[in-house]
Amino acid sequence: MGTTLSDVIVPELFNPYVINRTKELSALFQSGIVTSNPEFDKLASEAAPIHNMPFFEDLTGDAENVVEGAELTAAKITSNKDVSTTIRRAKMWSATDLSAALAGKDPMAAIGNLVAGYWAREMQKELVNVLTGVFGAESMSGHVLDISGGSGNAAKISASAFIDALQLLGDAQGDLTAVAMHSATKAYLKKQNLITTERDSTDVEFDTYQGRRVIVDDGCPQSEGVFTTYLFGQGAVAFGEGSPEGFVQTETDRDKKYGSGIDYLINRHTFILHPRGVKWTNTTREHAETVSRDELATATNWQRVYESKQIRLVAFKHKIG
Repeated sequence: MGTTLSDVIVPELFNPYVINRTKELSALFQSGIVTSNPEFDKLASEAAPIHNMPFFEDLTGDAENVVEGAELTAAKITSNKDVSTTIRRAKMWSATDLSAALAGKDPMAAIGNLVAGYWAREMQKELVNVLTGVFGAESMSGHVLDISGGSGNAAKISASAFIDALQLLGDAQGDLTAVAMHSATKAYLKKQNLITTERDSTDVEFDTYQGRRVIVDDGCPQSEGVFTTYLFGQGAVAFGEGSPEGFVQTETDRDKKYGSGIDYLINRHTFILHPRGVKWTNTTREHAETVSRDELATATNWQRVYESKQIRLVAFKHKIG
């Protein structure tokens, strides 16, 4: 009968390989925008669809004068909670989709690379939908700079306008270390020689703009000539890979009814991709098991709970030449 998927896929080896390889292939992880967190791994493994994450608010109020015989006033420490939601996704491939990989020297690794590459691309799509919802929320209006309504060059992305976007975080703007943009935006900046190519310690090339790592994704919103570019800080988005009770991440199956039979590879992910400090309100949700991408992109499902400068996310809306 020849080699089948069940002959080469060993789930105990395949699963961690795909997870690790996905992070290696993802510019989101490599840039530090998205960081894995063991606590979020635990949350993503819970049966609950949403997860409460309480935190103490920062201390406020002026210090008091020290006066002999005068009592100090006790101030309260207030608390709040961030909330994340679990995302569940799955994909099934047939052996015909993976036939070239099956002919490789190490078919499991070859298939694993294909699957990891697929999930790396999907993760960027998930994040773009999350950001669409987050920056649509009224509580995040202070993190959005929109110059698209300007006249002529005043509506276009430029070095000075980019600095204005950074300034939305005031003295915390140094925390913004990466920028995600549409390929047309990058091409526009590159024509002006504003994109710099650098190498990391492993000799891998990457592009920067004003010293910030550039991630290109045509999923970044653009409509009627208005483009949205996102600025991020290190660890702005937390990631957790879950393994709930009874969860099967990888399965193979075979349908013997067609010709010589068809092999199937099914891969599932249960994860959290959460912008730190912007809680999931769960206002609009059809299924308890998972949220859809449309629901992630719904503004009423998000609300800022951290102090503004603690949220390392900015949206910059502009035009290009």
